[in-house]
Amino acid sequence: MKASSLPPSSSHPKIRMPQRRRGIERFEKLLDATETLLIARPDENISLALVASTADVPLPSIYHFFKNTDAILVALAQRYHADLAEMARKDLDPPPKTWQEIIRRRQEGGVLFLNNHPSALRLFMGAGVSAQVRTLDLQGNASLATLRAAEFRRWFDCRSIPDLEARIAISIGLMDGIWALSWSQRNRITDAFLDESTRASIAYLRCFLPEILPMAERTGS
Repeated sequence: MKASSLPPSSSHPKIRMPQRRRGIERFEKLLDATETLLIARPDENISLALVASTADVPLPSIYHFFKNTDAILVALAQRYHADLAEMARKDLDPPPKTWQEIIRRRQEGGVLFLNNHPSALRLFMGAGVSAQVRTLDLQGNASLATLRAAEFRRWFDCRSIPDLEARIAISIGLMDGIWALSWSQRNRITDAFLDESTRASIAYLRCFLPEILPMAERTGS
């Protein structure tokens, strides 16, 4: 992945974010090696020594950035969330005609990304996920709910819907649970489970949203 995909900073106390170009390149190389190992060794734990060897980076260099294995997994999860947030900020083209279409198309995009990054699936859906990675994932979902609510308001008149962010956040939680079940059974998110997650999210949101939302007024139209 490109260095620009890295989050600008990290709140994790055991991650030292690079500032210079050479450090950024080495940091990225170590994350790439971690990603490779998570795919190649799906049933094994990885160590910083193994990551350094795979990346062909001196062992002291990896400890400069990461104090332990959990720290490098958190950094990789941060990179995935940065990529997912970038996807969420891109406008749907063509524009959605219904709010249900937003849910469907965004979930399709998320499944495509995760299935193309099996290490992300292991990080976010695996039974052995660390508490810190799980906390980061939940924080990322909260940010995604804010982005999704803003997207709803851009295309549709949502002024009559209270707590839109909270409702969308719960729908994302439903989606996550169904995707985790798919991963546990198939090691990927299948089309059938995508259909189920879309159906569940829309069914939940129908408890609070009308079937048809009026289009938002467009400035200058």
